[in-house]
Amino acid sequence: METSPVWRVPRLWRWLLVVARIVVFPLARLRVSGGLPEQLRDGPVILAANHVSPFDPVVIMAACHKAGIAPRFMATGGVFRAPIVGSIMRHCGHIRVDRNTAHVADALPNAAKALAENSAVLVYPEGRIGLDPWMWPERGKTGAARMAQMSGAPVLPVAQWGTHAVLPWEAPKHLGRALLRALLTRPLVQVRFADRPVDLTGAETGTPGAQALHATRLIMDALDETLAPLRRDEMQTPKVIDTSRPHDLSRVRPRP
Repeated sequence: METSPVWRVPRLWRWLLVVARIVVFPLARLRVSGGLPEQLRDGPVILAANHVSPFDPVVIMAACHKAGIAPRFMATGGVFRAPIVGSIMRHCGHIRVDRNTAHVADALPNAAKALAENSAVLVYPEGRIGLDPWMWPERGKTGAARMAQMSGAPVLPVAQWGTHAVLPWEAPKHLGRALLRALLTRPLVQVRFADRPVDLTGAETGTPGAQALHATRLIMDALDETLAPLRRDEMQTPKVIDTSRPHDLSRVRPRP
């Protein structure tokens, strides 16, 4: 049977991962724990990350470089429409997600194709910066679960915390003030790769839709577990309050 070619990471993307570490250094103290388990290093793998700040992608890039990973990001179509950034995203092999359009369905087969090329694909299952009042992961969209169904790729949770102390939800509004504060304080920003992929064996019965919903709950629960050690002293209320962030209770998930 014919197999897909293995994706080769473009030099530009490798260089941008290095640049991300340079950008993060003066703004935050980056602490990365865990990494990609050895058995997953040859791919494919889905990295499922929580989303708390506009600064998240830069921090994830820096953390992935430190961990020796060069994932392909699933990103909103607006990024791809930007004149220069869009061409860079396409050249680096990232995957476009046109939310709320007729083309949104194209993202899943494109992600499955990337996974067939043994890529690591990074996705934010929440589909937006989370608006949970306590800043825990919201109820997820089913995209990551459906990607796992289509490809058979394992899902590894990646938790991050502290990026909201660098750039708040409202960025780029008041961007200069936020960056100056970060330069002066260099808040601690943490990224933790889970020790093992999410066990999705409990989501193998029922209709495909029911399976995707069940798998999504398992992924978000595992993301909670991965995040908890990073905010051990902030389990209920974050120490840094992002006053620009609106609250949305409609997607709050029940948790212990």
